[in-house]
Amino acid sequence: MNIYVGNLSSETTEKQLEDLFAPFGEIKLVKIIVDAYTKRSKGFAFVEMPEQENAAQAVEKLNNSLLQGQTITVNEARPRNNADNYGRRSY
Repeated sequence: MNIYVGNLSSETTEKQLEDLFAPFGEIKLVKIIVDAYTKRSKGFAFVEMPEQENAAQAVEKLNNSLLQGQTITVNEARPRNNADNYGRRSY
């Protein structure tokens, strides 16, 4: 399952996210999304966990929890949608 983690502090590291999710099971990937130009965190990340049951438990327990003084949002990631381009055409 691919998990979205939002409202992250700009200081949050991938290691901290890995440590947060580790008690729930195997983690395949942790990726904080950064701005291409500034290389600063955009405030969200994705965590991929291969076991659906473990991932669901992590989502349930970690959603609305505190990380570095901020309440984080944790839920199953939705697939990207072309409508997310706000009407821009891709050629």
